Amino acid sequence: MKGVSILGVTGSIGTSALAVLRQHPERFRLVAMTAARNREGLEAAARDWSPQLAVLSHAAVQEGHRDGTEWRTGSEALIEAATHPDVDIVINAVVGAAGLAPTLAALRAGKRVALANKETLVCGGPLVLSAMREGGGELIPVDSEHSAIMQCIHGYGIETVERIVLTASGGPFRDVPKEALARMSPADALRHPTWSMGAKVTIDSATLANKALEVIETHFLFGVEYDRIAAVVHPQSIIHSLIDFVDGSTLAQMGFPTMEIPILNALSYPERLPYQVRRFDPVSAGSLTFEALRDDAFPAFRLGVEAGRRGGTYPAVFNAANEVAVAAFLNHQLGFPGIAETIDATLQLWRADSLDGLSAVTEADQRARELAETFIRNKSQC
Repeated sequence: MKGVSILGVTGSIGTSALAVLRQHPERFRLVAMTAARNREGLEAAARDWSPQLAVLSHAAVQEGHRDGTEWRTGSEALIEAATHPDVDIVINAVVGAAGLAPTLAALRAGKRVALANKETLVCGGPLVLSAMREGGGELIPVDSEHSAIMQCIHGYGIETVERIVLTASGGPFRDVPKEALARMSPADALRHPTWSMGAKVTIDSATLANKALEVIETHFLFGVEYDRIAAVVHPQSIIHSLIDFVDGSTLAQMGFPTMEIPILNALSYPERLPYQVRRFDPVSAGSLTFEALRDDAFPAFRLGVEAGRRGGTYPAVFNAANEVAVAAFLNHQLGFPGIAETIDATLQLWRADSLDGLSAVTEADQRARELAETFIRNKSQC
């Protein structure tokens, strides 16, 4: 019986994780859960699951014990949920750069981190690897692409891998001409063709910024150079990643789109547990197609990969600028092409500095946000 903590229990990953736990009550018990501001959602989940600890990290809640659950609030309580002594596995589904600190704390405490927070590795990859070595923790990806990679290379050394190919759905604007993208609204961008995700991740899919974040994640998770990581558009979202081996063989992990399988794999790895989910059927899947990424229309991908190659705090700057730009787009303060324009302008203004601790990430994140906000403000006044 493994104790589980879900950071971000009210989001799409969190609710999928609860669905997974329901099918294996004999293997996992929910010890702690957190939400950022969704108090009603957290209270409902706590009534259903009776965790030992419930945390509302970015809003006030009455602290104390109620119905067997200890209620806490604040960022320190979020760390407590990630390091609780009865927790073996931490599912980190926190949105944004706020996910880095609990990941570091959990790894230093020797926990398995089932990572669904891209920004953790993007903003602080070297810090995460150091914390894992220091505390003996374990990092298992939840993203469908990285879960696919892990499953395909299991039992093989990374030296046998020639290339990793990530697949992208292409988002809702895959076929939209470049000149028409300026007319696309937030409502248009939120209509993802294959996945049901939160607003931020869905917009990142539309700009292909999410695929850049995943390339950086792949670099740190598997120790693969950027030159050996590629991405292609695969509209059906059936193949989640492909691995080219040095002998010319290629392995792919396939399945109908669902986050429950990657979550289950992160909880049980390397064991495979039975699970009731829609089974893959090649006839139902139909034709599988692939296309090149359209860099001219979606430059955020190139900007993100370049930031990853530059290293240091550049990936954190890319992430921060993207978060600010996406929020501005969702608030109708910025057009869709303005997201990549904001990222580009922020990166051009950045000067390299060292990534020597969490404070460096925090400072870079804050400064990059200020630069991005200034660019958006000036752009709106033109």
